[in-house]
Amino acid sequence: MQVTDVRVRRVAKEGKLKAVVSMTIDDVFVVHDIKVIEGEKGLFIAMPSKKTADGEYRDIAHPINSQTREIIQKSILDSYQKSLEEDN
Repeated sequence: MQVTDVRVRRVAKEGKLKAVVSMTIDDVFVVHDIKVIEGEKGLFIAMPSKKTADGEYRDIAHPINSQTREIIQKSILDSYQKSLEEDN
């Protein structure tokens, strides 16, 4: 699996949500609405989710193992940092 495209839409409001991202995998599959969030230990990603009837949030799409999650997170956070640098 290879992340072949990342499109970053930065959020202008102050707060923990920094960007919303669309990611393409192997030029054939797209995942929209991945969030870049500023946490206590730095930036991380949150996969797209929906609210269930009991008020919990459940991921709609997510990586199955930690290695894949690292590949996705690194690609997205690198693209986010690049978008910040391009504005400066």
